[in-house]
Amino acid sequence: MTVPFAPSARSSVGIEWELMLADRETGDLVPRAPDIVEPLEESTKLERFTITQELLTNTIELTSGVGDTVAAAVDDIADAIAAVRTQTEPLGVELLCAGSHPFAQWYDQQVTDKTRYHKLIERTQWWGRNMLIWGIHVHVGVEDVNKVFPLIDALSVYLPHLQALSASSPFWAGERTGYASNRALVFQQLPTAGLPWQLENWAQYEAYLDDMMRTGVMADATEVRWDVRPAPRWGTIEIRACDGMSTLPELAAVAALAQTLVERFSRDLDEGRPIPRIPPWYIRENKWRAARYGLGARIIVDAEGTQAPVVDHLRETIDEVADIAVELKCARELAALETILTTGGSSARQLAVAEAADGDLREVAQHLIREFRSGPTLREHLRSFAS
Repeated sequence: MTVPFAPSARSSVGIEWELMLADRETGDLVPRAPDIVEPLEESTKLERFTITQELLTNTIELTSGVGDTVAAAVDDIADAIAAVRTQTEPLGVELLCAGSHPFAQWYDQQVTDKTRYHKLIERTQWWGRNMLIWGIHVHVGVEDVNKVFPLIDALSVYLPHLQALSASSPFWAGERTGYASNRALVFQQLPTAGLPWQLENWAQYEAYLDDMMRTGVMADATEVRWDVRPAPRWGTIEIRACDGMSTLPELAAVAALAQTLVERFSRDLDEGRPIPRIPPWYIRENKWRAARYGLGARIIVDAEGTQAPVVDHLRETIDEVADIAVELKCARELAALETILTTGGSSARQLAVAEAADGDLREVAQHLIREFRSGPTLREHLRSFAS
């Protein structure tokens, strides 16, 4: 089969952010997405952003327009949040984000009434109903279809870095899991989710899709749920390995790293330089280590099996792409990664709150609500990260 890869501007950026809806007083998830999304459909029709429902009615997804810079995409998301607040405030509903909710149970949640979601649940059963997870997706434009799978291979070496930075799901259904990102291991239970296959070129991808569709595994390319995948309709590579970021400035920081990595490897391809590639067994092990230990992980960084703390390798990487970040006008956002490296990120903050509250996970939910709303704040706090 032939799958066209749409033209797109090189290293352009789009961001998707899945958000939880929770009761203001209790922190419990609430099934209010239809009450929030439907009234906004007409009033936001001409905006750059979109606000949509997801698998569960306790979730909305905000999607930016195509940005030349991370800042432009982030501005779209901030505008979307402001629009959503016009609906959530009167309802007593709060927004929050993490890879998982601290104490919610899957059997209390409602599935959105759409055919594709019902089909997913019918096929995947218990695992599908357990997809009580939230993430971010960062799209980066690629101008040449022949670059797509070399870029995906190189990015696969850096998936543990992105996963560790975003790790925010240490709790699951009221229990401490011992994992910084429990979401990473839950999500890969879906049939077409998890790490990407190491394909050599676009023709192999088309053959893969043909196999999957002929055998009834999937209906179309949108059902490829890899941690990093092509998005043929948009002409992008979509990075999906991350847990939901708890604040907008942290979302911007991770998006900046994704954008600069893609541009770095694209330049390597242009100049005929080698790009990173490690065996798939190392990639799989790295994913587990990042899920288990987050920013405390020690990962495998090259084909020879060299190991290093992910924090150290991240700092080296940030230095290596700093000049590119200046050119792409995301140096401020990239610099904000240091704050995550210093604080340990959302997973560490949630664990600290739980410990201080003698294990009361309702306090963790309230902490996430406060972080999303005011600490860090939205556009204003982006400036303070760089100061």
